[in-house]
Amino acid sequence: MSLSPDELRTLARLGVATVYEASGREGLVDLPLLQLVPGSRVAGPALTVLCAQNDNLMVHAAMAAVRPGEVLVFAMPEPAPVALVGELLATQAKAQGAIGMLVDGAVRDAEELSQMGLPVWARYVRARGAERKALGRIGVPLPVGGVLIRTGDILVLDADGAVVVAQERAREVLEAAQARARREEALRLRFQSGELSVDIYGLRGQVAEALARGGR
Repeated sequence: MSLSPDELRTLARLGVATVYEASGREGLVDLPLLQLVPGSRVAGPALTVLCAQNDNLMVHAAMAAVRPGEVLVFAMPEPAPVALVGELLATQAKAQGAIGMLVDGAVRDAEELSQMGLPVWARYVRARGAERKALGRIGVPLPVGGVLIRTGDILVLDADGAVVVAQERAREVLEAAQARARREEALRLRFQSGELSVDIYGLRGQVAEALARGGR
């Protein structure tokens, strides 16, 4: 079942870490992603795009295929520090209604990207440009960072990176993430009042020896 725009905004607000934990620690895109727009948060259905190696012809093709509210995901057969996306392509994506991009490759024009307001996450920033010659495929499952991303799966991205939620689990994970956030808020209030996690989580016995060694 698809999520409403309000529910997607809730997932974005809850964030990658909470959604990842709530999903049973599934779907983490395990890459050192660069967040080009500081403070950005995105959640939306993926449109996956497989480019030929070191070629971005399919990025251009995707601009005619993307629908408003989608997160574009670009990858090649092998990740490489070759710029698949720059300012002009990102301008098109924003104008067509994309809400973000995940690039398992490089982007360039980093300063311009950071200022245009379209959230972008990339493996690399490099000036080296791609060719524009070879066909790839749109809408195929992409292995990115140890997880398979399918068109229609929900991507959540923020300063912690990215997590993918299978579309058939979207509502289940949303509800679990909301419940987790409520539990964490209750814990936050207890910590602010001076309680300790070693007591709340029953860890004092486990760490007693380490505390003793510290001479306290």
